[in-house]
Parts: sequence; C-alpha cells; structure tokens
Amino acid sequence: MWRLYQFPLCPFSRKVRLLMSEKGIGYELWRENPWEPREGFWRLNAAGRTPVLEDKGKGIVLADSRAICEYFEETVDRAAMINGTAANRAEIRRLVALFDENFYGDVTAPLLHERMKKRIVLRQPPDSRVLREAMKLAHEHLEYIDWLVDTRAWLAGSTMSLADLAAAAQISVADYLGGIDWTGHEQSRGWYSVFKSRPSFRPLLTERMEVIQPPVHYAQVDA
Repeated sequence: MWRLYQFPLCPFSRKVRLLMSEKGIGYELWRENPWEPREGFWRLNAAGRTPVLEDKGKGIVLADSRAICEYFEETVDRAAMINGTAANRAEIRRLVALFDENFYGDVTAPLLHERMKKRIVLRQPPDSRVLREAMKLAHEHLEYIDWLVDTRAWLAGSTMSLADLAAAAQISVADYLGGIDWTGHEQSRGWYSVFKSRPSFRPLLTERMEVIQPPVHYAQVDA
C-alpha cells in the first residue's frame, strides 16, 4: 500500500490523489504539515515539500507531483492521463506546467499564505491587497480556461487528461479559500462542476482544514 504524505490544502497532493483514484491505485493518507518540519520527512524528500509517496514494502519513495504522475503513467496501464499523439502529449504537459507554476504562483500560493499560513502559523490577519490581486489573476486564468472549454471537449483535447486534474486541483484549493469568483465564467464553472461530480473528486470535497471553513458552494457539485 502506498502512503501519501500530504496536507488537506496541498494542490499538488490533490493532483496526485486524483490521478491515483482515476487509475484505481490504493493509498493511505499521512498528514505532513509544511510549517512543522520533520527530520524523517526531510529524509524522504530533501526539498521538504509535499507530496511524497512511499511504498515501504517495495522500498520505493517518489517525490514531486509531476514525477509521481509520470511514474504511474509509465507503470499503470489504465486510464491514461498523458495520451494521444506526441503533439497532444506536449500540449498536456504544457498545460500541467501552466497550472502547476503560473496558477499556483499567481493565485493558490498567495491565498495559502494569506488565509492559511497567516491564520494557523503566524497568527496575523490577511493582507487585503494581496487577496485582491490573487482574485484578479484568478479571473484572468479562468478567462483562459473559458477559451479552452469553448474550443475543446476537455482542457487539452478530446479526452480528460492530467491537464484537467492539475487545473481542478489548483482551483479546488483556491475555491476552498474563497479566492474564486465564478461570475462571468460559465464555461469554466460548467467544466469544474462536471469534474467535481467524478468519484475521484468527492473525497476532496469532504475534507476540511482545521479552523478554516470553505464557502457554502465549495462542496456543492452543481455550484
């Protein structure tokens, strides 16, 4: 059995969980808070970041969400998430990088700092200017997703892919933290609602971060 080191609002852990669930791979969750460095965890991943996967029985440790996802794409012959032609696979990887890097840096990371770390660790109020900027950038990212949904069946093409998982993972954390305004983004909202209804996504909707509660619409599949 795989053990996944993560914390509830880690978007990269969420991406890995979605992939593993879609592929039918069993795992158990192990809480690893980034603000509480633990020597044993650093021995597993010198970067000190979640997610990390460990199979003690096989002596395997995997770190970094993209590396983990690529590992399962190569070893599990089910529900391919980096599929199609070479050009299709390149497009999937481009979008994964866009959401993992740009969306995370513009939106998810500032929201996590202001609404999670400041509350739980630093005991400080959030900076409203930073929150406004993150929500503004979220609007711009959703505009791009609107365009993708208008021109494709799924974000990267005709079938669901790792690009959809990466986007949904980032958006779910931002939405939990109240950083998403769906007004004017019916295409993105419709795509996300479809994704929220998948069995792989439902466990994420039930989890809560201590002392931080999501908006009412967060767990509603049609909202």
